[in-house]
Amino acid sequence: MALLHILQYPHPGLREKAQPISVFEQSITILANNMLETMYKAPGIGLAATQVNVAKQLLVLDTSENKDSPLIIINPKIIEKSGETVYEEGCLSFPGIYANVLRAETLTLEYHDVDGNTQHLEADDLLAICIQHEMDHLQGKVFVDYLSPLKRNRIRKQLEKKQRGQQ
Repeated sequence: MALLHILQYPHPGLREKAQPISVFEQSITILANNMLETMYKAPGIGLAATQVNVAKQLLVLDTSENKDSPLIIINPKIIEKSGETVYEEGCLSFPGIYANVLRAETLTLEYHDVDGNTQHLEADDLLAICIQHEMDHLQGKVFVDYLSPLKRNRIRKQLEKKQRGQQ
């Protein structure tokens, strides 16, 4: 397995819309496993393919305490959602940045596994939030899009300053 490079905001790749996966071949499984390794190392609880500059509808998650329950989700579709919850979200593409985001509290998800089989998942709490966050990435949307323009601009300036300091 290999660690992948995680794009940092405002990289234009984060705005790219992911394409559905129609051929479930070994390269998809390899990509998913590399994404899991990258996510765990970062460390994070979710990672979308667009964050590693791959425009495919693939995301990986693990919200378990022991980091022993990885989920590989391909071509996700939310079938049903209900309730509302506000959660302070962070993102591997926005290191050190956190903001409150309003999300659905529970959801039913339809997706494919790495073998192309259709699966269904009932999710709530952190798992539901994480799924919605990562699915936004697949649509070219990032969590700061939910914030006011003033807060978004402040975060962009913070990240640009941090990136200048690393060069």
